[in-house]
Amino acid sequence: MQVIRALNNKNNRSGDFIKGLTQDEAKKLLEQYGPNELIKGEKTSAVALFFNQFKDFIVAVLLIATVVSFILGEKVDAIAIFIIIIINAILGFVQEYRTEKSLEALKEMSAPHAKVVRDGKQMDIPARELVPGDIVVLEAGVIIPADGMLIEGVNVQADESILTGESVPVDKMANVKGKSDLYMGTVLTSGRGYGLITSTGMQTEMGHIANMLESVEKEITPLQQRLQKIGKQLVIISLIMCGLIVLAGILHGETVHKMILSGISLAVAAIPEGLPAVVTVSLAIGVQRMLKRNALIRKLPVVETLGCTDIICSDKTGTLTENKMTVKKIYIDDSTIDVTGIGHETSGSFVDKDGLDIDIKRCPSLNMLLNVGAICNNAKYEDGIVSGDPTETAILIASKKGNVYESAVAKFFRVHEFPFDSDRKRMSVICRDRKGGIYLFVKGAPDKIIDLCKQRMHKGSEKNLTYMDKKRIMHVNEMMANDALRVLAFAYKRLDIIPKRPNPDMLEKDLVFLGLEGMIDPPRPEAIEAIKDCYKAGIRPVMITGDHKITAMAVARELNFQMQNQGVLTGDDIEAMDDDKLMEKIEEVSVFARVKPKHKLRIVQAFKRKGHIVAMTGDGVNDAPALKEANIGIAMGKMGTDVAKEASSMILLDDNFATIVAAVKEGRIIYDNIRKFIRYLLACNLGEMILMGIAAFFAMPIPLVPIQILWINLVTDGLPALALGVDPPDDDIMKRLPRESQESIFSRGLGLEILLSGLLIGISCLACFMLSLNLTSGDIEKAQTMAFATIIVAELLYAFESRSEYKNAYEAGFFENKYLVLSTIISFLLMIVVIYNPFLSSILNTEPLNWADWFLVMGFSMVGFVINSVR
Repeated sequence: MQVIRALNNKNNRSGDFIKGLTQDEAKKLLEQYGPNELIKGEKTSAVALFFNQFKDFIVAVLLIATVVSFILGEKVDAIAIFIIIIINAILGFVQEYRTEKSLEALKEMSAPHAKVVRDGKQMDIPARELVPGDIVVLEAGVIIPADGMLIEGVNVQADESILTGESVPVDKMANVKGKSDLYMGTVLTSGRGYGLITSTGMQTEMGHIANMLESVEKEITPLQQRLQKIGKQLVIISLIMCGLIVLAGILHGETVHKMILSGISLAVAAIPEGLPAVVTVSLAIGVQRMLKRNALIRKLPVVETLGCTDIICSDKTGTLTENKMTVKKIYIDDSTIDVTGIGHETSGSFVDKDGLDIDIKRCPSLNMLLNVGAICNNAKYEDGIVSGDPTETAILIASKKGNVYESAVAKFFRVHEFPFDSDRKRMSVICRDRKGGIYLFVKGAPDKIIDLCKQRMHKGSEKNLTYMDKKRIMHVNEMMANDALRVLAFAYKRLDIIPKRPNPDMLEKDLVFLGLEGMIDPPRPEAIEAIKDCYKAGIRPVMITGDHKITAMAVARELNFQMQNQGVLTGDDIEAMDDDKLMEKIEEVSVFARVKPKHKLRIVQAFKRKGHIVAMTGDGVNDAPALKEANIGIAMGKMGTDVAKEASSMILLDDNFATIVAAVKEGRIIYDNIRKFIRYLLACNLGEMILMGIAAFFAMPIPLVPIQILWINLVTDGLPALALGVDPPDDDIMKRLPRESQESIFSRGLGLEILLSGLLIGISCLACFMLSLNLTSGDIEKAQTMAFATIIVAELLYAFESRSEYKNAYEAGFFENKYLVLSTIISFLLMIVVIYNPFLSSILNTEPLNWADWFLVMGFSMVGFVINSVR
């Protein structure tokens, strides 16, 4: 019944308007059939997620240390260590759980959508809300969202290889048994039309589409893998050192019990317990921050890669420009006229060379051109809103300005369409007028259309099109293109009959040339600024467009592209080159014109062979190979097809070039901040290791007990490290060259910085500990409390030093990161609590300090800070 109702429910505006279901009907059917989605695999439960926290290698070592401490009779230490491990597990669980929820939200945003007709209006809905009986709008590049049948269409073909393994697209014919079937997950490769949904969800033929719903992948990034490796290496090194120090202590005459406790303390000091959690938090926060900048990250490794990007290949239309085309000039009857009005405003006039308004009714050539523009057009104008392809909307608006659109739609009835494609570079329609006359209306690229014309219209009369006429028309086309106008030619032809099997190659010849329309898509102001930022950041922007070479260069100049010697390559130039020649030329090229989607893949490959890290934008089906090949494939969120989005690692929700540059900046910020807290955590852990190692090796008393070290690592260090993960960037972050993709995390002197700072922290704390032992006549708990306070204050000060690799703490500023200020205050106050609170001090083996003690603590804590600031 739903099928019959949908097929009968037609209104006739050019015979292609369908009412579809009502919203109420759709709601009831959704309740009846359930959501249009496939059963997903089992999710990890919250309990399993919690226990997964104990699988980490670092945590396993700490648990072993806890068991050994318990066996040796240090039950308070063992219980305290275990409690802190549990707290760490809870923090890790909370963060992972929040990250899971965050990723699920991102999946919802990038899940497949469908364009449907309901209540007589087209609307975009999540594919999961489709129901049997829905009418879906089908366009080239769309992934068919559920099983159904084609009820109306033009030149529709579908790639069903995902279902059948057959790579050749299958022709689809409306309402023809066996030829009209549509299958969930298959791709419409050409044509347009309407499909009637007959089955949804698990009732469809396509079970494999479930993979598409998992579009935001949870991946461990290369950086996280390297850090996990570093963590394991630190543990192994610390265990070896522990063994050596324990052995040395026993040989010096110390008891096995004491040296094993020293070894446990040393192992705990070396292990960066908070490192995995802080990396996860930093990446998760970075992804959310990018989302606020309209960059949806689908694959986590791209966050790192963004910081290495040195080439951004971008489509022109809609990304570098406004994507609001406006017809500004028209060429008819051997003269050029100006068109006033901007954007989608329908008010405007046609002005001749003398500045006088033209009366459309007295200008048959202009009238006919505007008629052809209105009918050979798939844009729609409803309730004062124009929708459709930007070029077609501009043409439609021009017809509206001439008060021709409504009369053209009423006069001509479309019978057949030959859609635009990138090879033919034109579109044509067969239509009938009220008197029974049959016409072929054509629009397309001037260089293609002019070769198909035999005559031209001049002041209402059809005349032979001479060689000089063609030369003059192409000269005007070139002049318009030099003004950064996109130019389309218009032509028509009278037909005697409508062929039973219309063929564009047979019909699109011996045409009557009408004229040219020149339109402009102005550059986005923010794109102009973003291009400047690219050059400052050592990133080369590259424009790729299907437009004419001259138009492409004019737009590039407006965007302030730095044109190299070669400047521009066209698609034909690329075709004529082998891969080696293209790789040789590509460093000189900033603009690629008249490019087809298949050329994008070769462009990406050539840049990559030259050693570049390439970001590539795309929106069409044929862009998918290039998007997959690029280091960062970027799909358009508004204009992009589902196939392009599936192939991408990032989606621009606003289709804006400036968003790519903003995402690159965020990628650099995230990587910088990860280096900041790695510097902070490892230098602090190294300082603790040096403190404990020297003391143990020379058989000194233990400066810190294991519970104190765990407190420092997880509570004191953890909060500032998290704050460094969201640190504001250096002012010059987009003035630096991109980093090398294989760069070590310890490159650019970071390893040496960690080593020197760790030495300063460890030695200054050891000096304070030894001095306190002498002053207190061997009061070990008092001396340990002094060492405990000294290392905490030294590390809190070092957090501010870690804010920049290029400035000292004073230059970087103390108050720019409010989270760091707050975290250091909290960490300092918690230290005061555990020193002066009797219950907590009994657990952490601390004693109250007097003013003289604090004077020594502050003095030794400042040693590293002062030396580093001067250095």
